[in-house]
Amino acid sequence: MLATIGVSSIDELFVEIPDGLKLKEPLNVPDGMDEYSLGRYMAGLAGQNLDSTKLDWFLGAGLYDRYIPASVGAVISRGEFLTAYTPYQPEMSQGYLQTIYEFQSMVAELYGMDLANASMYDGATAMAEAALMSCHMTGRTKVIVSSAVHPHYREVLRSYCWASSFEVVEAPSADGATQWPDASDAACLIVQYPNFYGVIEDLAAARNAAREGVELVVVSDPFACALLTPPGEFGADIVVGEGQPLGIAMGFGGPMLGLFATKTEYVRKIPGRIVGRTVDHQGRPGFTMTLRTREQDIRREKATSNICTNQALMALAATVYLSAMGKTGLQSVAETTVRNTQYAIQRLAEAGFKLKFSGRVFGEFVVDLGRDAGEVRDALLQEGIMAGLPLGEVDPELKNCLLIAVTEVRTKAQIDRLATCLAAAGRAVIQA
Repeated sequence: MLATIGVSSIDELFVEIPDGLKLKEPLNVPDGMDEYSLGRYMAGLAGQNLDSTKLDWFLGAGLYDRYIPASVGAVISRGEFLTAYTPYQPEMSQGYLQTIYEFQSMVAELYGMDLANASMYDGATAMAEAALMSCHMTGRTKVIVSSAVHPHYREVLRSYCWASSFEVVEAPSADGATQWPDASDAACLIVQYPNFYGVIEDLAAARNAAREGVELVVVSDPFACALLTPPGEFGADIVVGEGQPLGIAMGFGGPMLGLFATKTEYVRKIPGRIVGRTVDHQGRPGFTMTLRTREQDIRREKATSNICTNQALMALAATVYLSAMGKTGLQSVAETTVRNTQYAIQRLAEAGFKLKFSGRVFGEFVVDLGRDAGEVRDALLQEGIMAGLPLGEVDPELKNCLLIAVTEVRTKAQIDRLATCLAAAGRAVIQA
């Protein structure tokens, strides 16, 4: 083979790679094993991970430990779903196309919007795509994003906008909520609802700040929308979010599911694809991809996005979850989340801690521990508790603060133990 292509060695094929980047010694990989031994070896490696099956889990910050009905795994593991790719041939893909159509319908209803696309990579890229869409529609180049939006989302936004020469301006926050500057020359305002700190932002104020000609983009937790007024009723132009809590395991960070919903008049501006319901030549109902505004399908300069990978399997998981739970089930999960969160706040108050911010919260809240929160988190790991996210990792001024997430699956005993262990680790009464 080497002689046929005219090279003398394998190394010649990699001559462009700098010598300093090449591996100089063998990889630390064991010799070949039989199937049983390999299974035990891999189980041993996996066993070194700390996860929500081994710890009392109070870490959220974008990924949440929620209950996943057994029906989700049963459906998405079927071969016709698990191995399917983009359904270009509708005559062969009616089942998958219908599930995508149902997914779009449920996301739009949950967010109070007219329509939704057929999913995106994750919440962060969905938000960045919403910003680019706003800039392209308005002809403006400034994006204003709340500093209370998830820091990882803001990093992705800056990367997207840098590549397109768009300006990103962060609106400051006070007491955990956004303080909006003048936005008259912006393409869009971006706010999270609830925000990164769990505080429920005032969307009416955000809509008022997004004056005529300025798009309002809301990054919204789908479970919060089961109880709170959905963003669409505040006049949001684009609503995005992370769909992982809707039946998708945390999976050490992925895969994820981007939600994207908007108004009917923007249907030809959205990234990704849309599945529509139609009829065939005999009048029978059917489903097909109606819009595919990405670069493989049309001229590159006309594309709205470079989102290409099929996320339908994760969208299917969310569809099965939403179908299994139903409207009352979602409300029940959201209500239990609120009750558990308020109980956790009460128990921590009894243990001598106070909230960092005064606003109403959903599912997450920030506690000032009075000492390095990272050290406290590490101490509680020894007690079998993942206490939350030390905020010094994202904001040095919040070094002593811990972001705690409480979902519907946390028990009273787990919350009581968190309060007891935090008090033992903190040993201080914290001022507001």
